Amino acid sequence: MKTRKLGTLEVSEIGAGAMSISANYGPPADIQQGIAVLRAAHDRGVTFFDTAEVYGPYTSEELVGQALAPIRDQVKIASKFGFAIDGTIGLDSRPERIKRVAEASLKRLKTDRLDLFYQHRVDPNVPIEDVAGAVQDLIKEGKVLHFGLSEPSARTIRRAHAVQPVSAVQTEYSLMERSPEHNGVLAVCEELGIGFVPWGPVGMGYLTGKMDGNTKLDPKTDIRTTFERFSPENLAANMPIVEFLRQFSAKKGAAPSQVSLAWLLAQKPFIVPIPGTRNQDHLNENLGALNVQLTPADLQEINTALSRITIHGGRMNPSQMELVDTSV
Repeated sequence: MKTRKLGTLEVSEIGAGAMSISANYGPPADIQQGIAVLRAAHDRGVTFFDTAEVYGPYTSEELVGQALAPIRDQVKIASKFGFAIDGTIGLDSRPERIKRVAEASLKRLKTDRLDLFYQHRVDPNVPIEDVAGAVQDLIKEGKVLHFGLSEPSARTIRRAHAVQPVSAVQTEYSLMERSPEHNGVLAVCEELGIGFVPWGPVGMGYLTGKMDGNTKLDPKTDIRTTFERFSPENLAANMPIVEFLRQFSAKKGAAPSQVSLAWLLAQKPFIVPIPGTRNQDHLNENLGALNVQLTPADLQEINTALSRITIHGGRMNPSQMELVDTSV
């Protein structure tokens, strides 16, 4: 496993997202199963693990803490603050709350420092300079080592970075969700030396090649059922990208998910995707992306094919999209 830099934070070139083990993509996995998958990821060379206070809430951090405590000094842990966690999807990034969340996260993660602490969503009621200042205080105390932003606009990144250097920006980015290429976010990361961490790097499951128009998700436990892209009509309408990926990956002797992750790694040297899974076979498949070499001709073929394919449905539900910072 090679490493990449998120600002000055050095991590494995593929990380592990822990959200889907504990919440949101079906019922929570058994804790021992979750621990086993996270430790297996480390055994395969993964040193970068991503969680958040709101996943569960709290249970994902507890799982990550339990799984990684014996190997804490060999890994980098990212967590996030910013949701009110009051039964709504309201936001709260007041400085005093950020500091309280940090203390609680440190306890759940069984650690004395957070390698990377992201604002989970930009809070329109709190100036980003105040948020950056609060994290800067935590950095001075040694409780946080690096500052990150999730789903910010390019303008917000600049404003935050002027107060406290931003190490990483996290946004959904994949073969089927390429908005960071067009909204200035990837460009500002490149300009300022900030790492970029794509969440949903295999399209929340689409780009594994295992979903089709008949895929059924449980509305009680799977948040994707509220996303337009996962309606039965759009699952059927989006089969062209899945079909293309299946055919292209077969030519490369790889799985669709491996081509999807290899494509992200090939875009920029500061990109570190964080696929999440509770399944060791899927983990092994994801990490097999490191063996897939995409040539310039491959990348051109993929781009040409994708330019002819329309993606149907928004990436999240409307209330969640309202939390995505689009300030200019």
